[in-house]
Amino acid sequence: MRVVITGAGGQVGRSLTSLAPSGVEVLGWGHKDLDITDAQAVNENVRRHAPAVIINAAAYTAVDRAESEPDLARRINVDGARHLATAARDVGARFIHISTDFVFDGAASVPYKPDASTNPLSVYGATKRDAEQAVLGERSVVVRTAWVYAADGSNFVRTMLRVMKANGAVRVVADQVGTPTAARSLAEVLWQIVAKPEINGIHHWTDAGVASWYDFAVAIAEEGADLGLVGRDVTVTPIATHEYPTPARRPTYSVLDKTSLLSQGFAQLHWRKRLRTVLREIADA
Repeated sequence: MRVVITGAGGQVGRSLTSLAPSGVEVLGWGHKDLDITDAQAVNENVRRHAPAVIINAAAYTAVDRAESEPDLARRINVDGARHLATAARDVGARFIHISTDFVFDGAASVPYKPDASTNPLSVYGATKRDAEQAVLGERSVVVRTAWVYAADGSNFVRTMLRVMKANGAVRVVADQVGTPTAARSLAEVLWQIVAKPEINGIHHWTDAGVASWYDFAVAIAEEGADLGLVGRDVTVTPIATHEYPTPARRPTYSVLDKTSLLSQGFAQLHWRKRLRTVLREIADA
């Protein structure tokens, strides 16, 4: 089976490539390999290689910068995804697209189900919502996830470790709640979806559990200290969202209901256990 992975240079793309099952031929395309905003280039490349599955891990993910670059965010997140989904349909390939908790407004008090109403608060969230609508079809799957991080790349975990090591203290928002998710966790589930052609539509996947960004930072400090990545005297101070203003609004509650996949035997680990594994990878490196 030949599987194309777009966004192959990103956190999820790298995890997907490293976890590819035996018998799968992976073609990993980063932005230097393919400009997904170029419909003709997408069509030509997909036709030439005729994959059985395309996993779209490519996205404009600079949430705050998107507020000042809405056209670029839309070209990548909406037009790019549409081009890939159209090309997939033309060659009879399944299309698996990664989306986000930012399609919701955070007004809920219970985990969001896949069919819950969307109401994005930011340009980024709006482009990801529109991308979902653009790609859904008979042989397409949308997987929403949240708070993704890995041992490399640019993410919350690496930022916290850097600030904690440099300053010995950090102030972190405590009134936004979601679920930290290791890129490896998402990649494992995406490969399971590849192996189950009967799955389509919108689904949710994150690691198990719930946390605020403050809770996440405290765990990074504690686990990081045990591994010698930061000192044991790091101070993590909780603050309110209004004390850390950002160009883009975030949902205050974005826990995702994963029942649709859990009911089919998909297994999950708690986010803190996944965090420990990622921090060990950083320490070993």
